[in-house]
Amino acid sequence: MSWFEPKADKPKIPPAKSIWAICPKCMSHMSRQEWKDNNSICPKCNYHGRLSARERIAQTADAGTFEEVFREVSYSDHLEFHDATGDYKSKVEATIAKTGETESVVMGKCEINGHKAMLGVMDFAFMGGSLGTGTGERIARACEQAIAERRPLVIFSASGGARMHEGILSLMQMAKTSAAIGRLKEAGLPFISVLTDPTTGGVSASYAMLGDINVTEPKALIGFAGRRVIENTIKQKLPADFQSAEYLEKHGFIDKIVQRSEMKGFIAKMLGYWGF
Repeated sequence: MSWFEPKADKPKIPPAKSIWAICPKCMSHMSRQEWKDNNSICPKCNYHGRLSARERIAQTADAGTFEEVFREVSYSDHLEFHDATGDYKSKVEATIAKTGETESVVMGKCEINGHKAMLGVMDFAFMGGSLGTGTGERIARACEQAIAERRPLVIFSASGGARMHEGILSLMQMAKTSAAIGRLKEAGLPFISVLTDPTTGGVSASYAMLGDINVTEPKALIGFAGRRVIENTIKQKLPADFQSAEYLEKHGFIDKIVQRSEMKGFIAKMLGYWGF
């Protein structure tokens, strides 16, 4: 009889989140494969989604030319910081295991359409792309090596700001990196700063805005303090597009908005303009 028959297994249906990608800007749904094939760009509103540092490097550096440097430079837990959710060391070690990176910025030497450069790419997946002592040290060393080897510097920023787990030494990286960029410029070497979504806090308030040319991708969030903080401070409603790439370009904070598919060619063109 039918009730004695073994119960059939339920069909294995993958979770919806594994099937669909949702654009953070327009909330459009698309298959994850479509999102990936389109380089994490929304086909509806042209929002440029976040990429890992390695994905950026693959899109920017000529194949086989990227040589990573300073990988051994990592975080510092001088405060032995901990809060209600755990200690900083455990959190960052878990992030290292998950991402495979040892800091929030990956630095290396490469060629971009045949033009030599020192390339740095921040990864938001690493502690929110926060600016820690290791991040600042890598950028400072990159500037020194760029000067020694006469290489222009290109940095893709993606950050929520300073890494407060490291206290005042994290905030000091703002001055440290800015001074390093200053020495680079004194040596006659250009710095191209690419601000991606999001670039905020101490990173936007330091080296990210110090490029000889500052460019960004469409619809990227760029700013210092958050919208609610500003509105509650000045007691005014901010424009709907406030802190967007388009708003900043309109008001002169950004030199140019560049499509992701055109970014490598644009950077190479600028490097050629400077004679590298």
